[in-house]
Amino acid sequence: MVEMESKPYLRMGDPIPPFELVGTDGERHALLDVDTELALVVFTCNHCPYAKAKHQLLNRIAAEYDDVTVIGINPNDEEEYPDDSFERMVEEVEQGVIAYDHYLRDASQDVVRAYQGVCTPDPFLARKEDGRFILHYQGRLDDAPNPDDEPSEFFIEQAIDTLLDGGSVALEWAPSRGCSIKWKDN
Repeated sequence: MVEMESKPYLRMGDPIPPFELVGTDGERHALLDVDTELALVVFTCNHCPYAKAKHQLLNRIAAEYDDVTVIGINPNDEEEYPDDSFERMVEEVEQGVIAYDHYLRDASQDVVRAYQGVCTPDPFLARKEDGRFILHYQGRLDDAPNPDDEPSEFFIEQAIDTLLDGGSVALEWAPSRGCSIKWKDN
C-alpha cells in the first residue's frame, strides 16, 4: 500500500470530464445522463483500507440524498490487484458492501487520467449547470484521514447541503488521503 494525497488539478468552476463506463449492473453509464442536480464522482476500489473506510459514508449519501448521484469508479489494474477485478466489484455490490448509485469500471484508466486522480478515495462533487457538471468541491470526505479514525465532521455532506441550498462551497481545502491508483504498465 502506497499512501497518497489528492491534488487539486481541476479548478473549481470548471466542467468535469464526461465519461461513459460499464457498471456492475452490466449497463453503460454516462455522466451526462445523470438526471440529479449533483454528481459525486469518487475514484475508489475494493481493496484499499482508506477507500473501504468510506464505503458506509458513500452508501449513506446514495441512500439519503435524492438530488445526488453517487458514482464510484474503480480504475485500478485488476491483473496486479485481483481484489479490484470487475467480478469482485459485482460481488461487493451483490453483498451490499457497496450501495452507490453506480459502481463503474475504468479498465482503460482514461477517466482517472482525465480527472488526474491520485488516490482511492478521490472525490469530485459537481453541480449540473447548462447540461454540464461543474466542479464545486474536491478533497477530503470527512475529518478522519486514516482508516481506523472515527469521523466527527463530514465535509462532503456540508458541501452537498450548501450546493442544494443554492450556496457556494467555502470549505478550506484538505486533500483526500488513500492508496495510490494502481496504474497499468503500458
